[in-house]
Amino acid sequence: MIKSIVLPPEKQVYRRAMAPSFDNPSLRSLALKALSLLMLLVNIQAFASGQEEGEEFNAGEMIMHHILDTHEWHVFGDVHIPLPVILYHKGEGLKVFMSSAFHNDEHQYEGYGIHHEQIGVVQADGSIDTSAVIDLSITKNVVTLFLVSLLMLWVFSSVAKAYKRRGKAAPKGMQSFFEPIILFIRDEVAKPVIGEKYAKFMPYLLTVFFFIWMANMLGLVPFLPGGANLTGNIAVTLVLAACTFVIILANGNKNYWQHIFAMPGVPAWLLVIMTPIEIIGMFLRPAVLCIRLFANITAGHITILAFISLIFILRQAGDAAGWGVAPVSVLLSVFVTFIELLVAFLQAFIFTLLSATYFAAAVEEAHH
Repeated sequence: MIKSIVLPPEKQVYRRAMAPSFDNPSLRSLALKALSLLMLLVNIQAFASGQEEGEEFNAGEMIMHHILDTHEWHVFGDVHIPLPVILYHKGEGLKVFMSSAFHNDEHQYEGYGIHHEQIGVVQADGSIDTSAVIDLSITKNVVTLFLVSLLMLWVFSSVAKAYKRRGKAAPKGMQSFFEPIILFIRDEVAKPVIGEKYAKFMPYLLTVFFFIWMANMLGLVPFLPGGANLTGNIAVTLVLAACTFVIILANGNKNYWQHIFAMPGVPAWLLVIMTPIEIIGMFLRPAVLCIRLFANITAGHITILAFISLIFILRQAGDAAGWGVAPVSVLLSVFVTFIELLVAFLQAFIFTLLSATYFAAAVEEAHH
């Protein structure tokens, strides 16, 4: 647990002097604009290279391809990084091979086929039976999950070592960047919402905040190692919400359970209505966490891709129309990208804040 440090005036001057140069708003704005333009240029190149000569552009298929999980990592053009395919075939055992094995005319390998990233056994009529196998593959989202976890371990191990090495001296580097955010979660979220029992929930709140934030930011980078829609995958958000739900159940006190099953001061006949509603509400809370994060992140990706798709959709009507809308499409995409940078932080904050609110309700003592 990182405690607040009150520095003497001379140390505070030194601390401000050592602040990163990106505290300058104009430099931050320039860097964000450059990053946004780079994202857009790479996206446009990726979309254009994915079209075959004479093939009609399908915006819906392109968008779904980029927001869904895949068994390979697209770099640029026709360059892909294959990922391990791990299948458990009932009666056949474990099958392990690389996804590049499907890169042939039939998209099949040893009786297994892939269609829209769904892998299964190829039937006699050419259809694919996905129920015959359990897909345990290392997909792009799984690799991103490992990358975000390793990034968090590296960042916070470095910050912890810096505190041990420097003691109470003014923070530098990553330490100076992450300390205000950690203190913000502690002093503006955990303490005011949960109260005196906040400390036991701080490790989880910090972990889930930085995991969601880093995953969101990495998802906005359209080239390796970014581009995966990790927090836009409902399986990932479901697990995060389930972790919050388990912590609520494990820490719920007598007062919490009494308010769910037998709310004090409510007539017995009314409990027949109120108790089922409270039980449903208990399960709705993690469901809301799951769906909110999934929907907001996915909507942002779809919006950016939709604006860029306008170039290719209108270009099919005529070159002049297609390229004429390009500047407008780029400007709109830049605008949405700026918003998504804010949303990336905001969604991590909201998930953390709501989790803290639910923890507070679970540990709150009865008031008489």
